[in-house]
Amino acid sequence: MSHRAAIFLVEDGRIALIERYKQGAHYFSFPGGHVEAGESPLEAAVREAKEELGLDVRLIREIAHMFWRGRWQHYYLAERLGGTFGLGNGPEMYRPVEVSGTYHPTWLSVEELTSQPVRPPEVAERVKGWAVEGWPENSVIVEEKN
Repeated sequence: MSHRAAIFLVEDGRIALIERYKQGAHYFSFPGGHVEAGESPLEAAVREAKEELGLDVRLIREIAHMFWRGRWQHYYLAERLGGTFGLGNGPEMYRPVEVSGTYHPTWLSVEELTSQPVRPPEVAERVKGWAVEGWPENSVIVEEKN
């Protein structure tokens, strides 16, 4: 079964997201991607942060996981160690737009997580609360709403 790993990077009341335009849809996603063969979800989350955001990050802990669109999604709270935001050099950043759409690293106010099209919305809703009230100590299972 395939897995996806992503990060929550919050600084100064803003969260790092990837703004996407794909097949006529506009939405935001948490930076992350597919866990490759021989790679742990933690390693994938760190790699994807570098590829998509241009940042070196340290993962603090897994905050949530969710079965969404046919695969497990693992979400990690992260902190920036270095790098330059916006200078990701992953292969997805250079694919033809017709194939995979656009990937644009951006900051969004935590307050906007539920008023903008952030996917998955169930996770965005929880993150908005956690960023204010405090992050859970143990990974939370987020249920997909039908």
